[in-house]
Amino acid sequence: MKRDDLINESFADMMPYNDEEIQSAIKRLLLEPDFIKGIRHFMPEWSNEKIINKANLVLSSKDFQREFMYPLQKRNLLQTSSGFSCSGIENIDFSSNYLFVANHRDIFLDSSLLEMVFLDKNQNTTQVAVGNNLLSSQFLVDIAKINKMISVDRNGDFQKLYKNSNRLSGYIRKLITYDRESLWIAQRNGRTKDGNDRTQPSLLKMLNMSGTGDFIKDFRELNIIPVTISYEYEPCDAQKVNEIIHARNEVYVKRPNEDFDNIVSGILGFKGKIHLAFGEPINNNLLEIDKQDTLNAKIKSLIYYIDRQMHRNYKLMKTNYMAFDILEETKLYDDQYTNDDLLEFQAYVNSKIDSLHHDRAVSYSYFLKLYAYPVYNSAPHI
Repeated sequence: MKRDDLINESFADMMPYNDEEIQSAIKRLLLEPDFIKGIRHFMPEWSNEKIINKANLVLSSKDFQREFMYPLQKRNLLQTSSGFSCSGIENIDFSSNYLFVANHRDIFLDSSLLEMVFLDKNQNTTQVAVGNNLLSSQFLVDIAKINKMISVDRNGDFQKLYKNSNRLSGYIRKLITYDRESLWIAQRNGRTKDGNDRTQPSLLKMLNMSGTGDFIKDFRELNIIPVTISYEYEPCDAQKVNEIIHARNEVYVKRPNEDFDNIVSGILGFKGKIHLAFGEPINNNLLEIDKQDTLNAKIKSLIYYIDRQMHRNYKLMKTNYMAFDILEETKLYDDQYTNDDLLEFQAYVNSKIDSLHHDRAVSYSYFLKLYAYPVYNSAPHI
């Protein structure tokens, strides 16, 4: 067995599908009624025959993303948003490979919007790290792995989690430095539910596990770029607040198919304006970060530079400003919205709170914080 095959065999269960596996997966998808039904929801002008013919021509991930995911995402944005914008693309050298560390607001959309930007530029898309809890059926596994998603195992005791982290770290480093591909990964496990985008130290410690011990060299070759996604309206806002409230006094146990329902809600729900921002390479800050005395201090400093970019690049929208002013009982940002905007937003918040059936004051506070936190993070207001 060749060295490349030996390396890949050790990561086989987490890797995206290769071209041969993609063709087998396409055959399975065509037997799933939800596959054609889902496509026709966004593309009703496509006949079943057209979808089947297009699918039979798919030979690679690039084919599938270009023929299916790209037009579906474009149509979805027309139907469920007020427009999509992107900034910082000039920071990307498409001849290089990156680890895109991103804030995480929506299960599916965050990474798919980044892929859409790359396809717009006729560039190769990235691989995407997702928790294996999301891959609850063969149908979802096939959709994910055709779309270059890697499966991250988050289950087990401490020993297993440590082993999984070490393996994931090795795969990511191999992918970027050896395979010459890029990867999208969330800054934390799970979506940001309170609106406070913060990078988990455990993520950076995991990335460091496969290094040589040379902090600058190890992180320089990962070539981290922070990515920030901003939604005017989060389609799963009520679900997030519900989870936060339940988790205050008990371990939150998701109901069957809850993750899948959230994926669907994120895709179909109204999002208002959406913005995706690419930051600058963290490599520019590594010399300063390396001045810290201990590894923990270096990790903390690295988090500071990642989060500072994310917070600065978050595109604040009127929903953020209104939520902040309501919470703080101020009119600090009343130049960013009209009185009609405020009345409309208050009605929106009240309707969502009514659906939660929790203490109204508690729900109200958490709901507003979800939208206000990006304003708090943008500057030290109070």
